[in-house]
Amino acid sequence: MLPLLSAPQVRLADGHTIAHEPIASIDLMERAARNCTHRLQETLGVERPVVVLAGMGNNGGDGLAMARMLHLAGQHVQVLVPRYKQQGSPDFEVNLARAEASKVHIACIAEGSTLPEFDSRALVVDALFGTGLQKPLAGWLKTLVMQVNALPNEVLAIDLPSGLFADDNSANDPEAIVKADRTFTLELPKLALLLPDQAGYCGKWEVVPIGLDKAFVASLNARLAVLEISDVSALMPDRGRTAHKGDFGHAWLLAGGPGKMGAAIMAARACLRTGCGLLTVHVPAGQAMVMNAVVPEAMASMDAEICLSGFPKIKKAAAIGVGPGIGTADETVRLLKLLVQEAPAPLVLDADALNILSENKTWLAFLPPATILTPHPGELERLTGIAGSSHDRLMQAKELAVKHRSVVVLKGANSAVCSPDGRIFFNSTGNAGMAKGGSGDVLTGIITGLRAQGLDALPAALLGVYAHGLAGDLAAKKLGMDGMLPSDLIAHLPQAWMQLRAWGN
Repeated sequence: MLPLLSAPQVRLADGHTIAHEPIASIDLMERAARNCTHRLQETLGVERPVVVLAGMGNNGGDGLAMARMLHLAGQHVQVLVPRYKQQGSPDFEVNLARAEASKVHIACIAEGSTLPEFDSRALVVDALFGTGLQKPLAGWLKTLVMQVNALPNEVLAIDLPSGLFADDNSANDPEAIVKADRTFTLELPKLALLLPDQAGYCGKWEVVPIGLDKAFVASLNARLAVLEISDVSALMPDRGRTAHKGDFGHAWLLAGGPGKMGAAIMAARACLRTGCGLLTVHVPAGQAMVMNAVVPEAMASMDAEICLSGFPKIKKAAAIGVGPGIGTADETVRLLKLLVQEAPAPLVLDADALNILSENKTWLAFLPPATILTPHPGELERLTGIAGSSHDRLMQAKELAVKHRSVVVLKGANSAVCSPDGRIFFNSTGNAGMAKGGSGDVLTGIITGLRAQGLDALPAALLGVYAHGLAGDLAAKKLGMDGMLPSDLIAHLPQAWMQLRAWGN
């Protein structure tokens, strides 16, 4: 996993590496700049000019070192330094002198001045401010940022877009943040890169290693992390050579209703494509023929009512997924209450099951431990209240998981899996082609199928969101994001599972 460190933790990791590698601070900066420069050169044409905006702190030092390296490699480079204080940081001053000695073209911008004109084809490297910023930019510096955002040029941010806080931006000024097209974040991702209302400032981001002490980073026991394929491939259920269908669990899905059988069908097909041994889908009266015709591998159990009001007439379940398309009729509300109180198997609650809970919040206290809730942002806010920012919403999801001993999957770009112990894991797969009605039903089926095979709640959620996103990436690669459908995620699940098993082997 890639740990997400707070800004203070990043400074601790820098300091520890400097003291114990040992390496001088200026040499660590040189290493960071060299790695960023090499990565940039892989995508930068020789003829393209570069304009580096270098602040007077260590982020500006990174930018000056990159400018020197690009200049010595034959790139046309111009550096602009806004002089907002008398003296820069020690490492900034060293790199300023080195750049001047290497004949890099450097111009200072006096306080109150505007950016000079430069080639509209130029790549603008934003090295004004890094993770050390603690309050919103204001005055002249805010004006400079607004000028950068008005440029037609492509912008590459180093570590973070200037003005963006590494963690919580709830109190930040959105007009005082550079809107980058790309971000090279140093060594480890930052929380701001992963939150929906902040990630838009970062564009496409990637991690550039700079050699921080990995053992020390691990010792910080970060409570947030980004999932990697190596983390989830190890969670794949074992499929022994002599196994039979009973070894892979009997899943229940309580789903569907008039006009919403598509949700039940997608959840059922995804559950089966995840490898459970048996699946019974309990549907309202009159809907069993639809399920039998479209998903012949599933058993269909039909309720006596036109809405769900009872359980399937089978003795045992290994996991129960509830919610896609079920509606909120009174009979269904009573069924969910009974299920919460007397669940015969682990629960995965989504869609209308969550909407019913939001109208009956006292029931949350009776959720069986290790229940999995999979809300999208709107469903979460109905459960926990309106959030002022995506950071606040994430904290609400975490608190919901901790308070009710559940696993909460906050769906969206970089879906966040919140553990009962307060840890948060961000998914690294998926794409905007999945932003279509029905994708959540597919995820419900996947996670229910994994729970039925015996995975605990947290591993099932982690593996489920990763595989769901990976199937989406495979579908997008083949079909494109515009035309792909949630059913295409199901079609690509076998390939996703194969990739995960191949990685593990």
